[in-house]
Amino acid sequence: MRREAEAFWVCAPGVGEIRPARLPDVGPDDVLVRTLHSAISRGTESIVFAGRVPSTEHARMRAPFQEGDFPAPVKYGYLNVGVVERGPADLLGRAVFCLYPHQTAYVVPADAVSLIPEGVPTERAVLAGTVETAVNALWDAAPLIGDRVTVVGAGMVGCCVARLLARFPAVEVTLVDVDPERAVAARALGVDFASPGEAPGGCDLVLHASATAAGLQLALDLLRPEGTVIDLSWYGDKPVSLQLGGSFHSSRLTVRASQVGLVSPARRWSRSTADRLSLALELLRDDAFDAVLTGSTPFRALPDLMPSLVAGVGPGGCHRISYEVEPTCSA
Repeated sequence: MRREAEAFWVCAPGVGEIRPARLPDVGPDDVLVRTLHSAISRGTESIVFAGRVPSTEHARMRAPFQEGDFPAPVKYGYLNVGVVERGPADLLGRAVFCLYPHQTAYVVPADAVSLIPEGVPTERAVLAGTVETAVNALWDAAPLIGDRVTVVGAGMVGCCVARLLARFPAVEVTLVDVDPERAVAARALGVDFASPGEAPGGCDLVLHASATAAGLQLALDLLRPEGTVIDLSWYGDKPVSLQLGGSFHSSRLTVRASQVGLVSPARRWSRSTADRLSLALELLRDDAFDAVLTGSTPFRALPDLMPSLVAGVGPGGCHRISYEVEPTCSA
């Protein structure tokens, strides 16, 4: 049987379309996966959709199963949950997570998929890549018992970081966002909420995930002397301006980047990327992560959805893409 699928492509900056995708034969070490859900990594995929990936980052920013090249045409994405329809016996019929773009079905090596643990709904499992980013950030940040920690930016990454921090002993966690409606998510995640003007200062650690210069400046302003900002944002080709003439030097403040492409140096010699993803999937047994899921759109509406997401329309958090029960097939 010849099996075909459909995939979402950025065909030009700001323009997306659904294209047919011919699937290769399934080899003895491969799996055929039918997609159930995918999710939009709003910050990164907005930059990709708008054609704003800097030329110096074209190679480093390639997704594992990307097709095409930046700026376009390109098939991009990496939060995909599906069910194995063909492959090794121990995977048949099992729900899996894969770093695959938005596509109705796909064939990948069997070792490219991760089993979703019992007790983790497939809708929630699309957050695996984001929770993995949060795990890596906290390995970088190394919060200590009793710390005062603020997370600036209540999007997907910020919310996942906040939830993991809420499980640290005696750590005071505040989630900060310009949208007051994100207070609902903060309560569900078990952390305090504040607007930028009400955010508490004197923080030992601030994790920044708003992808704005104003958010990064606020993160610095909230630190105690010799405190640290861990910046999880990616700005693409957007310049970032900061006011560093105040307490930045006198208070010996630190800004450090965290990025999920490599395991944090704090764990690089004892944990693999597979270990990190496995941990993220186990952490998703926590029902509180459902507060990060804020909307769902059918796959075929994705070309119309992306421009509105790039423009900031709709609630923050994780927007899922839902798929048909069966991919397109032909004999």
